[in-house]
Amino acid sequence: MCAESYLLTSNFAHPGRDGNRITTVVATPGQGSDRPQEVSYTDTKVIGNGSFGVVYQAKLCDTGELVAIKKVLQDKRFKNRELQIMRRLDHQNIVKLKYFFYSSGEKKDEVYLNLVLEYIPETVYRVARHHSKNKQTIPISFIKLYMYQLMRSLAYIHSLGICHRDIKPQNLLLDPETGVLKLCDFGSAKHLVRGEPNVSYICSRYYRAPELIFGATDYTTQIDVWSGGCVLAELLLGQPIFPGDSGVDQLVEIIKVLGTPTREQIYEMNRNYSEFKFPQIKAHPWQKVRENVQYPIHGGCVLAELLLGQPIFPGDSGVDQLVEIIKVLGTPTREQIYEMNRNYSEFKFPQIKAHPWQKVFRARTPPEAIDLVSKLLEYTPSARLTPLRACAHPFFDELREVNTRLPSGRELPPLFNFTEHELRIEPSLNLKLMPEHARGSLPRAWINMSGSAIKMPFSRATVTKSNLAGNFTLPSLESTQDKLG
Repeated sequence: MCAESYLLTSNFAHPGRDGNRITTVVATPGQGSDRPQEVSYTDTKVIGNGSFGVVYQAKLCDTGELVAIKKVLQDKRFKNRELQIMRRLDHQNIVKLKYFFYSSGEKKDEVYLNLVLEYIPETVYRVARHHSKNKQTIPISFIKLYMYQLMRSLAYIHSLGICHRDIKPQNLLLDPETGVLKLCDFGSAKHLVRGEPNVSYICSRYYRAPELIFGATDYTTQIDVWSGGCVLAELLLGQPIFPGDSGVDQLVEIIKVLGTPTREQIYEMNRNYSEFKFPQIKAHPWQKVRENVQYPIHGGCVLAELLLGQPIFPGDSGVDQLVEIIKVLGTPTREQIYEMNRNYSEFKFPQIKAHPWQKVFRARTPPEAIDLVSKLLEYTPSARLTPLRACAHPFFDELREVNTRLPSGRELPPLFNFTEHELRIEPSLNLKLMPEHARGSLPRAWINMSGSAIKMPFSRATVTKSNLAGNFTLPSLESTQDKLG
């Protein structure tokens, strides 16, 4: 990447007529013109922070509109990837970049990028947590509305070759009055290019696709689809479907539902794997098992439980318990396995059958919802539905009915105002995506177009057994962030 030049703005602050502080900066519009202009805002307050920086809420003086200002430290050596991507995006289900400007930091040569974004008051995460605290599940009509808009936003960014790489409920903004959902936080997003490697240590836990856990660096935009499937399952269950404090934990949770992946599936997730074994994990020091235990535990599970106040190796199955044991004792050596069972020649992960999806969810969960989850959470990335095919799934048919309303009685937000670009993504789906009552506003040629599909990001051909050689092993999970991006 090349070095970036910046138009540094000096924040000019002065009191307004009501006594509130007004800040005026020179900012560039997020879309369209590159001509800088003065922008004034007031009522600034911190609403979020993290390793990325700080997010403020403010009010634009000229319109009274609330905005969110995301302030991040800018590395002068590189262009900011989030800014480059945000300037390309224009979709009703993606948070809009209104302006951006640079400001100086307290330290010498310190530069901050400020992204001025439209402000949306709620998130799917907070809505889900509210229902969970009240021991309620989110009404299925809202789940349909949220997931449809998420999949539509993914279809759009994927058609541009952009992978979000951090789909989770916290990054799904909601307007509770209109029901509009907008995807936000493109800080991890990247334009994926065939043949260029990417970091595998990406995406938040609980929502990481298995190919990322397996250390793949040539993944596709379908990792976002897996994350979306996890979000759907979480909204239906009221809790994350694949929780875990580590990649090992999460992989075990995935295997308990999907079963042990086949050789073909592992090959499709990461072609660099030649055998499927359990990862090598170092033993955890006994002194650190619990800080208030003042001496090493040598006396077995009962003694450990008395000292800890809880079972040391809990688990609903043998696999769970084995993982808990390995997390403390480390992966057993060949000699130790031989001493435990002389019929074992090496330590392979046990073969586990897939758990019926119907038994994962509550009895009253709509079968269409379960079917959609099962088609999003596939080991093989290319076997997962594309986002637009997910939008066409029968689970969302109710949204396409002419009389469907929000529970409040208000009309649904715009769901079928597809642009020509969107209708060129997978033209064969257009008649399904566009209900009869919504077609009048679009040129008939757009709806009936064929043979002009947008070229989507690369996907792998289906693998056959003849492509494969050797045995398959579970990944090393000690990967760290590298320079691939």
